[in-house]
Amino acid sequence: MGTTVTDEQIQDLVKTAQPFSLLILRWGPRRAQDGADAIELEHQRRMVSLRADGVIAVLCPILDDAMAGTAIMTVPPDRAREIIADDPCVRAEMMHSEVYPCLGFPGDSLPG
Repeated sequence: MGTTVTDEQIQDLVKTAQPFSLLILRWGPRRAQDGADAIELEHQRRMVSLRADGVIAVLCPILDDAMAGTAIMTVPPDRAREIIADDPCVRAEMMHSEVYPCLGFPGDSLPG
């Protein structure tokens, strides 16, 4: 860490914080069930659609045997839970979901 940040800079940034929801998806016990590839493709289609609609601001599939992915959602946690409860992989018990309230800062983004 080479950049020095002042207390004032921290306070100025904190004032810009906006509420989001953090979605965490973990692989479930039925990950390898019959038809899993087709179910996962529908999950992917749905997640990319939610991203295109602005419901998901950042979508991050995770390349791990325990974790399936994470996303920053632009809706309140209760709405995020409703949305993900209807996900094909969650309904099929291929994935389990967790949703947490979080804060984000306008202008943050992934490098291109």
